[in-house]
Amino acid sequence: MRRPIDSLFGRLALLVVAVLLLSHFAWYALMRLERNQLQARYAVEEATFLVDAVRQHVVRNPDQPLPSRVKLVDPTSPEVPPESPNMPPPLERFIEDVRDRMPSGTQVRAGLPGGPPTLWVRGTADHSWIVVPVQPLRPPRSLDRTVLWLVMIFSFAVMAALFAAWALQQPLRSLAQAVARFGRGLPVPPVPERGPRELRQLTHGFNQMVQEVARTENDRAVMLAGVAHDLKTPLARLRLRAEMMDEAKMRDGVVRDVDSMTHIVEQFLVFAHDGADRSEPVEVDAQCERVVRSYRAVASGAPTVETDLRAGPGFRLPAATLDRILSNLLDNAHAYGAPPVVVATARTAEGFTLSVSDNGKGIAAQDLVNASRPFVRLDPARGGNGHSGLGLAIVERLVRRAGGEWEIGNHGGRGLRVLMSFPFSAVPQVKTASESVW
Repeated sequence: MRRPIDSLFGRLALLVVAVLLLSHFAWYALMRLERNQLQARYAVEEATFLVDAVRQHVVRNPDQPLPSRVKLVDPTSPEVPPESPNMPPPLERFIEDVRDRMPSGTQVRAGLPGGPPTLWVRGTADHSWIVVPVQPLRPPRSLDRTVLWLVMIFSFAVMAALFAAWALQQPLRSLAQAVARFGRGLPVPPVPERGPRELRQLTHGFNQMVQEVARTENDRAVMLAGVAHDLKTPLARLRLRAEMMDEAKMRDGVVRDVDSMTHIVEQFLVFAHDGADRSEPVEVDAQCERVVRSYRAVASGAPTVETDLRAGPGFRLPAATLDRILSNLLDNAHAYGAPPVVVATARTAEGFTLSVSDNGKGIAAQDLVNASRPFVRLDPARGGNGHSGLGLAIVERLVRRAGGEWEIGNHGGRGLRVLMSFPFSAVPQVKTASESVW
């Protein structure tokens, strides 16, 4: 199951959202802290201003009444609040700030709790306590519009960041798809060079690498096909002359050698062929049954070949590709395996599988890596009988060109098994009657 967090876009999106969330939260917390500090400084300035204003009013206009919320209280009055040592930290800092703004020796106290917040101040030259109202330091507030604006800004920032991450991920996605096609041996068109400078350089290097590999592969294929094609005519003449020999034993031996060389040449031509298979797709189960039936009738001394075909009519492959795959694998099992040889198909949750297995000795674990390399024979004694070391290499190339993957290994100690997997997307779809008309 694919997890979104495993993709580059998913991780970039998660990183961007996390960074934006942390930055907006830090900005909001800093703004709230700064606003509280500004409010505390404003409350100190206001209280200091009111106390100075009351003192000037008493000196200049003693007969004029004071505002309703400002009053003078006699020091002996029981209304004077006691000096409390246990005050909340914000209120204690407020009292200290006000005391710092007053002349030395000024007494500053907070009003009794339960009523309107007041500040009691008495300087050394004051005959009475001056009581002035103060603003609450932490007034209860509902969620203000700042949070709404913060959410809107955060949403727009996330959308812009996700678009930037998507734009950055697209060139990498195209490059990853091209690498996957190149790994399966499929033709790879040039990847557009987009994105940042480093990504453009990487894409340019990949395009150059694909071109060089394609040029080298084409040169090798042309050389191999040319040599194989030029050998076919001398081999035909050699076979004709061998059949005209009088000694039967010598004639049969030369004919067998010529047939082996002809088979090797044909494998060279198949391996060098790099074009797409344009043959008609056929049902794999039905074609496997036909190929196995023909193989039993034609191949002399062939081992027992069994079938276990369960893929159904939806599993279709190009006829020529399928015939070459089966013929090479059956020949390999005939030459090196032991009966019975089993050709099996199945349908899985991801696609279809085709496997050919035998009950021989299999291949040593250290040799499995080299089993499908061209011109490699794991047993030097297998050089005769028309074997060039290309059979499994041809099968791997054909499977990858058809959009599938293959796996070679020993199954349960009962011989070699080649398992080929084809996803649903790689299997040709059956055209309906309406589609064929249009």
